[in-house]
Amino acid sequence: VQLQASGGGLVQAGGSLRLSCSASERTFRNYVLAWFRQAPGKEREFVAAISWNGIITDYADSMKGRFTISRDNPKNTVYLQMNSLKPDDTAVYYCAAGNVVATTSSRYNVWGQGTLVTVSS
Repeated sequence: VQLQASGGGLVQAGGSLRLSCSASERTFRNYVLAWFRQAPGKEREFVAAISWNGIITDYADSMKGRFTISRDNPKNTVYLQMNSLKPDDTAVYYCAAGNVVATTSSRYNVWGQGTLVTVSS
């Protein structure tokens, strides 16, 4: 499966963005999907993950209550709704596919190309 992330851009602090990640195959629906992010000079960090059927979700503590992950399997797409954005949320956001809901990047073996989110103060 190949993943294509989109939806990044420039937004003011307190604003919202919705990221999308589309997959190339119907087998998308068999995978756990996750979002990670990497800020300049920092390591890649976990953002959120969702099980194949959408029942199980997991979030990094700093994103709970602000970010929501969801998926639309018929459309082969996973979303990340980001609200109350802060300058610290500025990063390249990556979508990834794996077999288990996990917070470590090594558990995901398919990665999209990333989309840049910039939050201005």
